[in-house]
Amino acid sequence: MIQLMSNIEVPTKAAPDLSRREFLMTISASAGCMLAAGSVRADIITTGTAGLMAGDAGGIKVRDGNMPYYAAAPIGVSKPPVIIVAPEIFGLHEYIKDVVRRIAKLGALAVAPDYYFRQGDLTKITDVSELLRLVDTKADAELVSDLNTTVEWATAGATGGDPGRLGIIGFGRGGRTVWIYASANPNLRAGVAFYGPLADVPSTTMPKNPIMLASEMKAPVLGLFGDADQDIPVAQLEAMKAALQAAGKTFDFKVYPGAPGGFHADYRTSYRRDSAEDAWKMMQAWFRKYNVLG
Repeated sequence: MIQLMSNIEVPTKAAPDLSRREFLMTISASAGCMLAAGSVRADIITTGTAGLMAGDAGGIKVRDGNMPYYAAAPIGVSKPPVIIVAPEIFGLHEYIKDVVRRIAKLGALAVAPDYYFRQGDLTKITDVSELLRLVDTKADAELVSDLNTTVEWATAGATGGDPGRLGIIGFGRGGRTVWIYASANPNLRAGVAFYGPLADVPSTTMPKNPIMLASEMKAPVLGLFGDADQDIPVAQLEAMKAALQAAGKTFDFKVYPGAPGGFHADYRTSYRRDSAEDAWKMMQAWFRKYNVLG
């Protein structure tokens, strides 16, 4: 891993089309807007960049453009594990960036790719129904391709992360992304899904939901849910468990009593501190169990 002089925390303006190696030589402070996501709590968790390299300069080159991202990695750590952070429907806003920094503080190169960039800047859309319409146009095949390219970017060269210690974590719709990627990438060591739909109606862009893909899971996945989630009834969780058990897959679920969907989202009124903190500990233990985190 490239060494930096100090834990500088200043904005950095860089040229576009930076490689992952060039990103590791930049430091930037991030700002994000949360419109439809709604920053409504006063005590939002904020994680600084001390001890980290963090930035979003340039983009990750995909077949049809430059995909924005936000990434962070610990300074002075050679070949850290790589953990993808899959965002909610609200785009690459400050909460997701803060999660990236939290994971980097655990010793990983964490990266949140803005794989909805073709649909526009979702952080600037205030209508949730419009957000859902846009994210539903994202094809799962394209999603997997974008994630694979992100992994290639993050693990490239001598200064890259360790491709043998790959994990993914996701929130809301990003929780669904965890299951989709776990069914698609045989090199994934483990995934952690914070809620997210399991039984969405198949469509041309999303031909199979996670329950339908249960037999294709290639990595152990931990699912973290709330029993007061109005969009994901407990019966849906039981159906997913049954499908995974029937296929002989490795998984675990924890359901938090009284917790709604979005219980980890500390910027929203759905936040439940006790459930969020316990789930974060479970996530770390899961990634350590499967040798993603050290």
